[in-house]
Amino acid sequence: MASSEGIELHQAVVRAFAEARDWGQFHTPRNLVLALAGEVGELASLLQWTPDDEIETWLMDDANRLALEAEMADVFAYLLRLADVAGVDLAAALRAKTQLNEARYPQDRAKGSAEKYTKYE
Repeated sequence: MASSEGIELHQAVVRAFAEARDWGQFHTPRNLVLALAGEVGELASLLQWTPDDEIETWLMDDANRLALEAEMADVFAYLLRLADVAGVDLAAALRAKTQLNEARYPQDRAKGSAEKYTKYE
């Protein structure tokens, strides 16, 4: 599971980058959420029209792999920054959400199923 220390180190890097450029004034939670949504859209656009059975081949192309990594890094950076600005402990939030999902999706009933948790209630 994710450790708070590792996440905090990454947050410190992103925070220092933003502070060195005086971008804190622009990093409101709303602005960061919108930026994050935009970056997720850019990430999605890389694979949007690639059929599932061609993804593995797509990922073997160095240019595609680099583009995917760059967009994933952008998403991660904005998520880290949002959590930092909003005072959210991402590691703790992930642990809590995982526990909730363990209850929502009992292994014996949800295994191999893509149904929403409300089906298991």
